Amino acid sequence: MKSYIIHFIRHGAVDETLKGKYIGSTDVHLSEKGKKNLCTIRDNFGYPYAEKIYTSPLSRCTETCSIIYPKREIKTVGAFSECDFGDWEGKSANDLSGNQAFADWLQNSDKTPPPNGESGSDFMKRVCKGFEKVVNEMATEGTTTAAIVTHGGVIMTLLSVYGLPQAPSYQWRMDNGYGFSVRITPSLWMRDKVMEVYSTVPEPPKEEE
Repeated sequence: MKSYIIHFIRHGAVDETLKGKYIGSTDVHLSEKGKKNLCTIRDNFGYPYAEKIYTSPLSRCTETCSIIYPKREIKTVGAFSECDFGDWEGKSANDLSGNQAFADWLQNSDKTPPPNGESGSDFMKRVCKGFEKVVNEMATEGTTTAAIVTHGGVIMTLLSVYGLPQAPSYQWRMDNGYGFSVRITPSLWMRDKVMEVYSTVPEPPKEEE
């Protein structure tokens, strides 16, 4: 029984002025520095081949695809959008200091959504449902390799839910333009809904013998 390989890749960097702000569903573009960094990674290390490319519909992800997988057809998946921070989009923790709703959210973001946003629990359910649909689609179509270009929060959530070795989401952090490769073995997936995280993207250089 064949296995399936999926490469998770975080989008390139956005404008430095957005650092520290909640930028989830807001559609911002890659910065010029972010574009250059992606080109550097691509040219020096290369990105893994994939038969099919999936991406979040937000511009910072589709623009990343055009750089690392140029002239390839991509399939946008709404479920792979970043968490929606609602009324707090574009604001920083300093901006929201003294806001009781913000304090409540920090205490329990899984169950407490931002005003007009989504809770951590709802976000997790959304991305997991979307990911399982992609896995089923790959199996149905006979696709054995795919890349998913998306957001850091999406990747960390999926690896914390399905990844082996098991680890909390914060341990799956990655820089812009980097990510992880996973192997899905059908028997394990059907029985336990788990996947092996076997490498980073790009792959680490091999040691010389």
